Amino acid sequence: MMLARIACAVLGIVFLGEAGWIHAKAVLAQVLIAHAWERARNGEPDAKPWPWADTRPVARLTFVGRAARPLTVLDGASGRNLAFGPAHDPASALPGAAGNSVIAGHRDTHFRLLRETRAGDRLVVERPDGSLAAFTVTDRRVVDSRVMRIALDADVPRLTLVTCYPFDAVEPRGPLRLVVTADRAQSSTPFTWHTAVSR
Repeated sequence: MMLARIACAVLGIVFLGEAGWIHAKAVLAQVLIAHAWERARNGEPDAKPWPWADTRPVARLTFVGRAARPLTVLDGASGRNLAFGPAHDPASALPGAAGNSVIAGHRDTHFRLLRETRAGDRLVVERPDGSLAAFTVTDRRVVDSRVMRIALDADVPRLTLVTCYPFDAVEPRGPLRLVVTADRAQSSTPFTWHTAVSR
Protein backbone atom coordinates (compact mmCIF):
# COMPACT_ATOMS: atom_id res chain seq x y z
CA MET A 1 0.00 0.00 0.00
CA MET A 2 2.81 2.41 0.90
CA LEU A 3 4.60 1.58 -2.36
CA ALA A 4 1.43 2.44 -4.35
CA ARG A 5 1.19 5.82 -2.59
CA ILE A 6 4.82 6.61 -3.33
CA ALA A 7 4.36 5.59 -6.97
CA CYS A 8 1.28 7.84 -7.26
CA ALA A 9 3.16 10.76 -5.68
CA VAL A 10 6.11 10.31 -8.04
CA LEU A 11 3.79 10.11 -11.06
CA GLY A 12 1.99 13.24 -9.89
CA ILE A 13 5.28 15.13 -9.62
CA VAL A 14 6.35 13.93 -13.08
CA PHE A 15 3.04 15.00 -14.66
CA LEU A 16 3.13 18.40 -12.94
CA GLY A 17 6.70 18.94 -14.07
CA GLU A 18 5.82 17.99 -17.63
CA ALA A 19 2.80 20.33 -17.66
CA GLY A 20 4.91 23.13 -16.20
CA TRP A 21 7.57 22.62 -18.87
CA ILE A 22 4.95 22.78 -21.64
CA HIS A 23 3.58 26.09 -20.31
CA ALA A 24 7.07 27.54 -19.79
CA LYS A 25 8.01 26.54 -23.34
CA ALA A 26 4.85 28.19 -24.70
CA VAL A 27 5.59 31.46 -22.86
CA LEU A 28 9.19 31.50 -24.08
CA ALA A 29 8.02 30.78 -27.63
CA GLN A 30 5.68 33.79 -27.53
CA VAL A 31 8.57 36.06 -26.48
CA LEU A 32 10.77 34.71 -29.30
CA ILE A 33 7.94 35.03 -31.85
CA ALA A 34 7.35 38.65 -30.76
CA HIS A 35 11.05 39.41 -31.30
CA ALA A 36 10.92 37.71 -34.72
CA TRP A 37 7.92 39.88 -35.64
CA GLU A 38 9.85 43.04 -34.73
CA ARG A 39 12.81 41.88 -36.83
CA ALA A 40 10.44 41.20 -39.75
CA ARG A 41 8.95 44.71 -39.30
CA ASN A 42 12.49 46.07 -39.52
CA GLY A 43 13.06 44.41 -42.88
CA GLU A 44 14.61 41.04 -42.03
CA PRO A 45 13.25 38.79 -44.82
CA ASP A 46 13.40 35.44 -42.99
CA ALA A 47 12.99 36.35 -39.31
CA LYS A 48 12.81 32.94 -37.65
CA PRO A 49 11.79 32.91 -33.97
CA TRP A 50 14.62 30.47 -33.16
CA PRO A 51 17.49 29.29 -35.36
CA TRP A 52 16.07 25.83 -36.16
CA ALA A 53 12.49 27.05 -36.73
CA ASP A 54 10.82 26.13 -40.02
CA THR A 55 8.48 29.09 -39.75
CA ARG A 56 8.45 32.88 -39.58
CA PRO A 57 5.83 35.51 -38.75
CA VAL A 58 3.80 36.60 -41.78
CA ALA A 59 1.16 38.85 -40.17
CA ARG A 60 -0.49 40.06 -36.99
CA LEU A 61 -4.20 39.67 -36.48
CA THR A 62 -6.18 41.95 -34.17
CA PHE A 63 -9.82 41.48 -33.24
CA VAL A 64 -11.09 45.06 -32.92
CA GLY A 65 -12.83 45.84 -29.65
CA ARG A 66 -11.53 42.73 -27.91
CA ALA A 67 -9.24 42.76 -24.90
CA ALA A 68 -7.14 40.03 -26.52
CA ARG A 69 -3.65 40.96 -27.66
CA PRO A 70 -2.78 40.87 -31.36
CA LEU A 71 -2.04 37.34 -32.57
CA THR A 72 1.14 36.76 -34.56
CA VAL A 73 0.39 34.50 -37.51
CA LEU A 74 3.12 32.00 -38.38
CA ASP A 75 3.86 30.62 -41.83
CA GLY A 76 2.91 26.96 -42.38
CA ALA A 77 -0.10 25.32 -40.75
CA SER A 78 1.75 22.32 -39.31
CA GLY A 79 0.84 20.87 -35.93
CA ARG A 80 4.19 22.06 -34.59
CA ASN A 81 3.52 25.68 -35.63
CA LEU A 82 -0.09 25.57 -34.36
CA ALA A 83 1.27 24.82 -30.90
CA PHE A 84 2.82 28.31 -30.87
CA GLY A 85 0.13 30.42 -32.53
CA PRO A 86 -2.27 30.76 -35.42
CA ALA A 87 -0.71 29.46 -38.63
CA HIS A 88 -1.18 30.46 -42.26
CA ASP A 89 -1.81 27.78 -44.89
CA PRO A 90 0.92 28.50 -47.48
CA ALA A 91 -1.34 27.21 -50.30
CA SER A 92 -3.59 30.21 -49.67
CA ALA A 93 -3.05 33.95 -50.23
CA LEU A 94 -0.98 35.87 -47.72
CA PRO A 95 -3.11 37.63 -45.08
CA GLY A 96 -4.31 40.95 -46.48
CA ALA A 97 -3.46 40.07 -50.11
CA ALA A 98 -5.93 39.41 -52.92
CA GLY A 99 -7.56 35.98 -52.63
CA ASN A 100 -8.50 33.80 -49.69
CA SER A 101 -6.06 33.57 -46.78
CA VAL A 102 -6.64 30.52 -44.60
CA ILE A 103 -5.44 30.75 -40.99
CA ALA A 104 -5.86 27.90 -38.51
CA GLY A 105 -5.58 28.01 -34.74
CA HIS A 106 -6.30 25.81 -31.73
CA ARG A 107 -9.76 26.16 -30.16
CA ASP A 108 -8.40 25.99 -26.61
CA THR A 109 -5.68 28.63 -26.98
CA HIS A 110 -5.23 31.32 -29.65
CA PHE A 111 -8.54 30.86 -31.49
CA ARG A 112 -10.68 30.37 -28.40
CA LEU A 113 -11.99 33.89 -29.05
CA LEU A 114 -13.71 32.62 -32.21
CA ARG A 115 -16.30 31.16 -29.87
CA GLU A 116 -17.77 34.67 -29.45
CA THR A 117 -17.09 35.99 -32.96
CA ARG A 118 -20.20 37.03 -34.90
CA ALA A 119 -21.07 38.54 -38.30
CA GLY A 120 -20.16 42.22 -38.32
CA ASP A 121 -17.14 41.85 -36.03
CA ARG A 122 -14.03 43.63 -37.29
CA LEU A 123 -10.45 42.43 -37.65
CA VAL A 124 -7.25 44.12 -38.73
CA VAL A 125 -4.35 42.39 -40.44
CA GLU A 126 -0.91 43.96 -40.23
CA ARG A 127 1.78 42.76 -42.62
CA PRO A 128 5.53 42.97 -41.93
CA ASP A 129 5.81 45.95 -44.32
CA GLY A 130 3.50 47.91 -41.99
CA SER A 131 0.47 47.84 -44.28
CA LEU A 132 -2.92 47.35 -42.63
CA ALA A 133 -6.09 45.79 -43.98
CA ALA A 134 -9.46 45.90 -42.23
CA PHE A 135 -11.87 42.97 -42.49
CA THR A 136 -15.48 42.38 -41.46
CA VAL A 137 -16.81 38.96 -40.45
CA THR A 138 -19.42 37.92 -43.00
CA ASP A 139 -20.06 34.30 -42.10
CA ARG A 140 -19.64 31.81 -39.25
CA ARG A 141 -20.50 28.14 -39.66
CA VAL A 142 -19.67 24.65 -38.45
CA VAL A 143 -18.62 22.22 -41.17
CA ASP A 144 -17.60 18.58 -41.35
CA SER A 145 -13.98 18.45 -42.56
CA ARG A 146 -14.57 15.00 -44.05
CA VAL A 147 -16.94 16.37 -46.67
CA MET A 148 -16.17 20.10 -46.96
CA ARG A 149 -13.08 21.85 -48.34
CA ILE A 150 -12.23 25.55 -48.21
CA ALA A 151 -12.01 27.21 -51.62
CA LEU A 152 -8.74 29.09 -51.99
CA ASP A 153 -9.93 31.44 -54.72
CA ALA A 154 -11.82 34.61 -53.88
CA ASP A 155 -12.74 37.71 -55.86
CA VAL A 156 -11.92 39.94 -52.89
CA PRO A 157 -9.27 39.79 -50.16
CA ARG A 158 -10.70 37.34 -47.63
CA LEU A 159 -9.68 35.76 -44.34
CA THR A 160 -10.90 32.29 -43.45
CA LEU A 161 -10.22 31.43 -39.81
CA VAL A 162 -10.52 27.76 -38.89
CA THR A 163 -10.53 25.94 -35.55
CA CYS A 164 -11.73 22.60 -34.21
CA TYR A 165 -15.30 22.36 -32.92
CA PRO A 166 -16.99 22.06 -30.47
CA PHE A 167 -14.98 24.18 -28.05
CA ASP A 168 -15.75 22.00 -25.03
CA ALA A 169 -15.11 18.63 -26.72
CA VAL A 170 -13.43 16.05 -24.51
CA GLU A 171 -11.87 14.15 -27.42
CA PRO A 172 -9.42 16.06 -29.64
CA ARG A 173 -9.18 15.66 -33.42
CA GLY A 174 -12.87 15.41 -34.22
CA PRO A 175 -14.06 16.10 -37.78
CA LEU A 176 -16.01 19.30 -37.07
CA ARG A 177 -14.53 22.74 -37.73
CA LEU A 178 -15.74 26.24 -36.97
CA VAL A 179 -15.07 28.37 -40.05
CA VAL A 180 -15.21 32.16 -39.73
CA THR A 181 -15.07 34.15 -42.95
CA ALA A 182 -14.14 37.84 -43.08
CA ASP A 183 -14.02 39.99 -46.22
CA ARG A 184 -12.00 43.14 -46.75
CA ALA A 185 -13.93 46.08 -45.34
CA GLN A 186 -15.14 48.59 -47.90
CA SER A 187 -14.52 51.83 -46.07
CA SER A 188 -13.51 55.33 -47.05
CA THR A 189 -11.24 55.35 -43.99
CA PRO A 190 -9.42 51.97 -44.11
CA PHE A 191 -7.06 52.86 -41.25
CA THR A 192 -9.75 53.69 -38.71
CA TRP A 193 -8.67 50.77 -36.52
CA HIS A 194 -4.93 51.45 -36.72
CA THR A 195 -4.73 52.18 -32.99
CA ALA A 196 -5.98 48.63 -32.24
CA VAL A 197 -2.74 47.21 -33.60
CA SER A 198 0.04 47.49 -31.04
CA ARG A 199 3.60 47.26 -32.23
